[in-house]
Amino acid sequence: MKNKEVVGVIGLPGSGKTEVVKYIEQKYGWAKVYFPEAVFDEIKKRGLEISEANERTIREWLREEYGERSFSTKAIEKISGIKQEYVLAESLYSWEEYLHFKEEYGDSFVTLAVYAPPNLRYERLENRVSGRALAKEEAQSRDHSQIENSSA
Repeated sequence: MKNKEVVGVIGLPGSGKTEVVKYIEQKYGWAKVYFPEAVFDEIKKRGLEISEANERTIREWLREEYGERSFSTKAIEKISGIKQEYVLAESLYSWEEYLHFKEEYGDSFVTLAVYAPPNLRYERLENRVSGRALAKEEAQSRDHSQIENSSA
């Protein structure tokens, strides 16, 4: 797997990670792996509605059930099946996931942090059309949850 160059795209919800990833995918033809896909797969498997509460419950359950490397393990498995040399790993969240990628890819793994000020992020999240819109209070709660649970 060391023949891959992997960029972990990180940032808080609404910062613009998906837009950055789309741009790089389109302009350079890089492949993408989306970390939260495991959450959505489990939500669908359970027949639940996509909501912030269900996403948080499943995200936390997956980490409790399979460990802090559950998302990075699934992402690495997907990356191993990708033919492109350059891969974007969108929405890497925890320090443990970062360490796992560093162990796997060494210097071939770097991160790209995407930042937007809170008020802009909250406005974006409130206006999401993907069925995943968040009110300001929900977005703030998600920020706190993500920051508090980002360390191993």
